[in-house]
Amino acid sequence: MFRFLIILTSFLWAASLAAHVRAAQSNGFVDHLDQLSLSELEAELASIDSQLRWLAPHSLRSGIGVIGYRSDWQESSKRLEWVQIELDKEYPIDEIVLVPTLWRNTQEGFQSDGFPRALRIVVGTTDDQQGRVVAQYGVADKIQPRIGPLVVPVPGTTASWVRVEATDLTPRAYDSKPVFQLSEIFVFSNTENVALRQSVSVSSNSNDNVGAWDKQFLVDGHTPYLMDSSEGSQSIAYVSRFGEQPALYLDLGKEYTISRIHLHAVDQGDTVPQAYAGDLGIPRRLRIEGASDEDFTDVKTLLDYQRTNINEMGPIMMWRIPKTTCRFVRLIAVEQDQPDFDSSSLNHRRDIRIGFAEIELFAGENNVALGKRSYADYQLNPGDRSPSALTDGRNLFGKILPIKKWLGEMALRNDMEAIRPRIVDELNRRYTQQRVQLTWLTWLAALLGIGIGVTFVGDRIFRMRQLAALRIRFAADLHDELGANLHVIGLLSDLARAAVDSPQKLQSIHERIRSMTERSGDAVRYCTNMVEAKQLYGDLLEEMRRTTERIMADLEGELSFDGDPAVLRKLKTRIRADLFLFYKECLVNISRHSDATQFSAQLTAKPKELRLIVCDNGHGLTDHRVDGVPSSLARRARLLRAKVSAKHADGGGVCILLTMPTRRYFYQR
Repeated sequence: MFRFLIILTSFLWAASLAAHVRAAQSNGFVDHLDQLSLSELEAELASIDSQLRWLAPHSLRSGIGVIGYRSDWQESSKRLEWVQIELDKEYPIDEIVLVPTLWRNTQEGFQSDGFPRALRIVVGTTDDQQGRVVAQYGVADKIQPRIGPLVVPVPGTTASWVRVEATDLTPRAYDSKPVFQLSEIFVFSNTENVALRQSVSVSSNSNDNVGAWDKQFLVDGHTPYLMDSSEGSQSIAYVSRFGEQPALYLDLGKEYTISRIHLHAVDQGDTVPQAYAGDLGIPRRLRIEGASDEDFTDVKTLLDYQRTNINEMGPIMMWRIPKTTCRFVRLIAVEQDQPDFDSSSLNHRRDIRIGFAEIELFAGENNVALGKRSYADYQLNPGDRSPSALTDGRNLFGKILPIKKWLGEMALRNDMEAIRPRIVDELNRRYTQQRVQLTWLTWLAALLGIGIGVTFVGDRIFRMRQLAALRIRFAADLHDELGANLHVIGLLSDLARAAVDSPQKLQSIHERIRSMTERSGDAVRYCTNMVEAKQLYGDLLEEMRRTTERIMADLEGELSFDGDPAVLRKLKTRIRADLFLFYKECLVNISRHSDATQFSAQLTAKPKELRLIVCDNGHGLTDHRVDGVPSSLARRARLLRAKVSAKHADGGGVCILLTMPTRRYFYQR
């Protein structure tokens, strides 16, 4: 019984735990992260954190500058808007990078503004004006919101024009009107941005595309980011003394064919507000010249740059130039940087300077100025910044990366920073689920421990009760069966002594004694388990009658039966044995102790009750108690789970009444 209860309780707790786990799983989001194991999620998070440590961060520029392109606003977000870049010739291109315009969200920080939810990229050649779609992103791809660039691989593609089509617009931040905005578009042929300063056409132009907004700002090379590679040691930019703009020289060591120039502006300070608008060290007009001779007798103009307003400045200024072969390069300010107010002011005159964080000159894919000798045409004073910083490949943040690699790292960081919170959320959900499971398992373990303890104690109590019951039954069986048999043998011995002169009667008595001794031997053999003694009580009524004849041979009386004999035959062997031994003990008590001359016994068998009445005319109970049932009979009645009572008869003697309600488990199956 105890084992059954523990098993049932354990099953119920296990079922409840399984239901709870299913409920927790159903509440979580269902995507590819659900397919990963806990260890795989932890490894993925560790891998992302490891990569984020070396990927270029999204260091955003501040101050004044161009922003990019903005389309006219539309009534519906489903309106198609596009921008198209016309390249100067056909190029093999392998990657297109879209840089979003950014705005400051006071709650969530910087976010993309006007970047489409869905877009496609179409490329073509001069002979293919229809073009073909090389990349397409839908709303389900979740390409926005974002802060980093979107890198679109297009390997094995040849194009002379590239068109970006926005098919699902997003509302701009300040008035929620659907528009298409981009900060910059890069089209890479290997590491060269072939879209730089090319012609741009658009589907529509916003009326406020002035100042910082214009379609040509899509290909000017300016982005909202600072070159921050998060690797390498920092380098302080070169800038000349206040009020001076000396010529700067680079010696490339040998002749190279230059096709691109990148100028990195002097790093702005981190103060709020900043001391300069972003044009520190950049003259209003800058001429870059090349020559094969150190004295520049064969001078060739590489770039003649004239800035018209402050918005043209950026952290990195890029130009594609006609291929020019030279060894020496010179940068000179053609005219002094004149302020917009009185140039006679000494403070403003002191702001005139020239300097850069880095000068990159590209021959093909390589920066041939890296690590080369750079110098100025004046004698440095102690404390002056060294011109060697112009070609050391580093800025204030560390190593300067190739533009394509830098944008790729920021794009990868954007993707990783987008997926990382989802992995963290999934891990937290799994950890919470594990804690819940652990709590349930702890309670289950505690319950099982209590159950085991209860089972152990209960089983011990049950076994002790079984042992006590076994002792009681063993004593009862020995007393009732063997005691009665020995009493009968004693009576038969007395009869045998009286019949010594009658050989025939003596032989009969001896046979009966022999039968009783064999029966006693069987009783001894089966007294520990009377259920096995089926042959002794197969016919209960007949056994009771034979026993009556043996024990009550000298008394007048008989056993009567009322009811259905089938009821007796259906009783379990153990019940029949106990009932027989109860009756036998009653007869032995009458024969041995009552000095009676008459007796009567009646057995009534009904489907729901058995009743046995045994009476005699002896001297009655010695203590004259009405309920003074002999202990041997009371013990046997307890084994039968029956009620027993004793009362004095009207003519003297005692009547023993046994009432036994028959239960279902009393019958054989």
